Amino acid sequence: MAKPPAKPFWRAKSLEEMTPEEWESLCDGCGRCCLVKLEDEKGEVHYTDIACRLFDGETCRCRDYPNRRKRVRECVLLTPETVRESASWMPKTCAYRLLAEGRDLPEWHPLVCGDPEGPLKAGILVKGRTVSEKLVRRRDWEKRILRDPI
Repeated sequence: MAKPPAKPFWRAKSLEEMTPEEWESLCDGCGRCCLVKLEDEKGEVHYTDIACRLFDGETCRCRDYPNRRKRVRECVLLTPETVRESASWMPKTCAYRLLAEGRDLPEWHPLVCGDPEGPLKAGILVKGRTVSEKLVRRRDWEKRILRDPI
């Protein structure tokens, strides 16, 4: 009798049970978490097209991932705890947020479709659609709020 296929790790384990490699593989590389977000008086989070100064807008990756917290004070280190506490500012498509909310990964996620280009093909990446925070004065950030979040 054939053995039923094993559940993928993200369905079989809690966020806390994942290995560091499994945890990191959840990131689809969209870059949305690296965008400047503004919270209004109602507590609603608004995305801008302004990216963290360490964000590489062409690769959608951090230029100094190992040292990001030392170099950018505001950078949030994602842990199961911070994901659960901070889900409101995380992208709605974020694997960490989805799993923390008890939902599954989308079909375009590389772990599901097996294609590292899945997020690009799905139009999820912010590649080529951001400006560095180094180039925008803080007083102008509100002018950069996106009507349709990326």
